[in-house]
Amino acid sequence: MNDKTAEWSHYRSFLVVVQEGSLSAAARRLRLTQPTLGRHIDALEQQLGRALFARGRNGLEPTEAALALIPHAEAMDAAAEALLREASGESAEPSGTIRVTASEVVGCEILPQVLRPFRQRYPAIALELVTSDRVSNLLLREADIAIRMTEPRQNALVARHLGQVKIGLFAHRDYVKHNGDLTHKDELAQHALVGFDRDETAVRTMREYGFKLERGDFGLRTDNNAAQMESIRAGLGIGAMQCRIAAQYPDLVQVLKSSVEFELPMWLVMHESLRSVRRVRLLFDHLAEALQDWVAD
Repeated sequence: MNDKTAEWSHYRSFLVVVQEGSLSAAARRLRLTQPTLGRHIDALEQQLGRALFARGRNGLEPTEAALALIPHAEAMDAAAEALLREASGESAEPSGTIRVTASEVVGCEILPQVLRPFRQRYPAIALELVTSDRVSNLLLREADIAIRMTEPRQNALVARHLGQVKIGLFAHRDYVKHNGDLTHKDELAQHALVGFDRDETAVRTMREYGFKLERGDFGLRTDNNAAQMESIRAGLGIGAMQCRIAAQYPDLVQVLKSSVEFELPMWLVMHESLRSVRRVRLLFDHLAEALQDWVAD
């Protein structure tokens, strides 16, 4: 192993410690022993002549010197990942693994049917689907492709706006039958509502659209959007859903359709270093076409 390779391994160890917040967690992720990882950090600190971490209440905290290094280490990591992907061999039949991240709702309700024709056409490509309402950091290689309901702000990303997704309020028809329909959104406080628990993003979104509801106004509270949707379908109350998804369930009724309906953007995103990787580009293009059709329908 030459000096340059050794230096990169130290920077990679540094970056993973930053991401994980502790030597033990970083060692597990890199499949190294904790002493080995500690030696990497010590060697890098000696080489640079400055401390990179201080121990805080929440684990290892990067110093100002470390914070200045992070974007450069991320660029090195992205370049190394791109090199490995390209070197893995893009044969006549595309193969390898692609990691896709999406919200719980999109990942469970939309992507399986969208991915089916891609898997049939490219069976040698394995897909990893990460369903989470947390926004994955593509710069840190947490995923190859992301589907987001907010506009990406990071640099070094290829982003495509797929359209606007309509959101409305829905309830099971049995709920409406027993509790009556609504004529004005001010009446919502008198109904059983399904909504957020501690998600500050949901609070801000509601206020942007003129809703004055607080956490205590919801009879069922959860920050998991898929659980919210299942609760609405089970008749536990009124809540927000994508109109296209709700249309697939005949027992759901849209309430306050004339006064409460808004839109969220859908974006498809990947790191710019992956645009030359054939299998990733194939899936990106497939998702762009299929999801644009979904949004437009």
